[in-house]
Amino acid sequence: MALLPVEEALERMLEGLQPVGAERVGLDAALGRTLAGPIAALRDQPPFPASAMDGYAVRAADTTPVPVELAVIGQSRAGEAYSGRIKAGETVRIFTGAPVPRGADAVLMQENTEVIGPAQVRVLESVAEGAFIRRRGLDFARGEVLLDSGRVIDARAIGIAAAMNNAELAVRRRPEVAILATGDELVPPGSEPGPDQIIGSNGAALAAFVREAGGAPRDLGIAPDDASEIARRLDTAGGASLVLTIGGASVGEHDLVHHALSQLGIRLEFWKIAMRPGKPLMFARRGRQLIIGLPGNPVSAQVCARVFVHPILDKLLGRPAARRERSASLGEPLPANDRRQDYLRATLDIDPGGCPVARPYPRQDSSMQRVFADADCLIIRPPHAPPAEAGSEVKILPL
Repeated sequence: MALLPVEEALERMLEGLQPVGAERVGLDAALGRTLAGPIAALRDQPPFPASAMDGYAVRAADTTPVPVELAVIGQSRAGEAYSGRIKAGETVRIFTGAPVPRGADAVLMQENTEVIGPAQVRVLESVAEGAFIRRRGLDFARGEVLLDSGRVIDARAIGIAAAMNNAELAVRRRPEVAILATGDELVPPGSEPGPDQIIGSNGAALAAFVREAGGAPRDLGIAPDDASEIARRLDTAGGASLVLTIGGASVGEHDLVHHALSQLGIRLEFWKIAMRPGKPLMFARRGRQLIIGLPGNPVSAQVCARVFVHPILDKLLGRPAARRERSASLGEPLPANDRRQDYLRATLDIDPGGCPVARPYPRQDSSMQRVFADADCLIIRPPHAPPAEAGSEVKILPL
């Protein structure tokens, strides 16, 4: 079977995929969620002409020539406006954010005045019409769309949504991702492994990755090397948008995921990707449910999650297609590449000129999680890439 290029594999996974449904949540529960539709302002901001300074609301024509004295007839502060109207020769003491009284067309900074009596102030510098007044709707107007569909909600988005008077937001439901690890050799973290066993770390890592990417992981546990048991566990993942199996995706006698899928009447759409690490990845569909068989090697599984699972979750969440790749300068020379797209773990530094420099680790074994945990990025080497000199431009996938 020919190896499938990474781009073609991802394209086939995303084909026909539709966003999940929406739900409404309060602002206190919206952080990290994805907007299911545009959010418009329900009011003007500011809702009235407001002062940008502490000072005096005046008619600009009354401030020239200087010096000139004005009668102080009241005050306007945030939350309590002056209700009257300013006439010629009058002024109102005003504070930042307060409504500008009727009749006033400028705000005079208090630094440019001198108090000469309990109800009298001297103007020391003229002011132009409109000075230091924030017009109504300066920030945004009622009906303006300020948050677009597909935006991931952060603290800034919550702030502007609140200012627009939106107490609830329509967000995409978190796509459910069922995760099933396989292998007699695996035991959960915190267990005491037998002499031939290891700690299964992939499930925890992938669940955390799914949460970071906006999904809702569901742990199906660790299945033994038994095709019928694997099939039984997979059959419990009915409501999940995506199922991730870990291990058992290669060609050995104990690589049983494809046999389990066959028992459930699920046919593989493709298997084996032209990438390193991650070659033995499998893909299938069960109705609208996607099933990805990830390699068991920890780094292979996590690299595949970044290359394939993240874009799938983006589409399920209705997010715009993101190009996560960046450019960097290569810190060390690399030999020519073979037919598989390489993802090399690397550090990322900034040179004196402010440009990012990626340096690959000397060991790239896909079982070495320590290197992956320390890495800043993955250097992407296309198939059949020629030798690359230090200083040449490379594509990276930041971690």
